[in-house]
Amino acid sequence: MNNKKIGNAGEDLACRYLEKNGYKILERNKHYSRFCEIDIIAEYKNTVVFVEVKTRKTNSFGTPAEAITKTKFEHIKQGVQYYLTEHKVKDFRIDVVGITLKPEIKIEHLKNIYL
Repeated sequence: MNNKKIGNAGEDLACRYLEKNGYKILERNKHYSRFCEIDIIAEYKNTVVFVEVKTRKTNSFGTPAEAITKTKFEHIKQGVQYYLTEHKVKDFRIDVVGITLKPEIKIEHLKNIYL
């Protein structure tokens, strides 16, 4: 399975997980520039949640959440700012959903992150 397929599978799992936990998916893979993409935009209890999904086959090289660099987080924040200029949003936060596929599927949801 190549990285693109792993990423897509992870985003599908993340959407199912979020929906199961009461989130409404508003958009997926929202691109603002070459470097600026928001994986999932959801709503939870009147709060817009911008979700970065990181998927790894295993944790051999660290957890999925550890793969988010400061530069990547800056790109996420840039995407959030673009979205906020286009939409009237009162409350929002940034979450990370980390998914490990092997030895079994594990989902870790980090809410309201800051780097």
